Amino acid sequence: MSIPAEITPHIAADLQVQISSWVDYLQYEKRVSKHTLRAYVSDMGQFLNFLANYKEEKISLNSLSDAAIYDFRAWLSQRAMAGAKNSSRARNLSSIKNFLTWLDKNGVMHNAAIRAVQAPKLPRKLPRPLGEKSIFTLLDEVQQKGDFISLRNYTLFSLLYGAGLRINEALSLNISDLPKDGFLRITGKGEKERQIPVIKPLQDILDRYSAVHPEQHDKCAPLFPGQRSKRLNQGVAQRELRQVRVTLGLPETATPHALRHSFATHLLQNGANLREIQDLLGHASLSTTQRYTDVNAAELINIHKAAHPRQNKK
Repeated sequence: MSIPAEITPHIAADLQVQISSWVDYLQYEKRVSKHTLRAYVSDMGQFLNFLANYKEEKISLNSLSDAAIYDFRAWLSQRAMAGAKNSSRARNLSSIKNFLTWLDKNGVMHNAAIRAVQAPKLPRKLPRPLGEKSIFTLLDEVQQKGDFISLRNYTLFSLLYGAGLRINEALSLNISDLPKDGFLRITGKGEKERQIPVIKPLQDILDRYSAVHPEQHDKCAPLFPGQRSKRLNQGVAQRELRQVRVTLGLPETATPHALRHSFATHLLQNGANLREIQDLLGHASLSTTQRYTDVNAAELINIHKAAHPRQNKK
């Protein structure tokens, strides 16, 4: 991925070289997703454009090393005035910190101020799963038409719920990735691999779908094809679920990712422990998985309030 043309006039040659090397590091060593890579490069571009205009000079490694805490704060303030939410500004700052940390570790330059810059506070967001009844109603509605597209969508959404996959993980699967020996092997974030056991109902759905797949004998073909047999676009899958959601009157939180949240929440409710769920979801940190205990606790509180004999006693 090359440096965006709009920022190159604002940066010196020495900085251009280091940004290119950083992008290669992210792409080939860290193996970040395409979405993450685009976001990091875009954030760097916005920051360097701002800094060049703010300082009225072309930005070099020396000027980047000399950037003070008020320079970073001024940039974050400008982002806020432009309407960027706390979550966006926190990600913007994270991108810059990543680049400056990489420069420091490689002995290129050091900026002392960046560590003192605090990210905007983020509210703790709880996962918003769907109830079991809503899940099954949704899946039944998806397959109503009975054509291949409906079966494709039904299989995709069943896989998100039945195996807890991220939407991009499911869409990256090929025919050759169909479960073997009862396990689905997934390459997730950071190119980390994990194995997910496939329950029989999900295996039956995959078998029925693969039997009618137009490219079933081509091991390299996408498991979920879109137009002209190319890989199904994530936006198309989201639109398909949105249409069903509107038809059924489900909340706006009924998204492909909500199916993954539902997978984890329902496992927890039925006795799975956090370590097991962490492995199945591919979370790097247990603290990420622990959010589902908050969801479960919130549900228990609501049940307690609704069911306890003293709740409605005056």
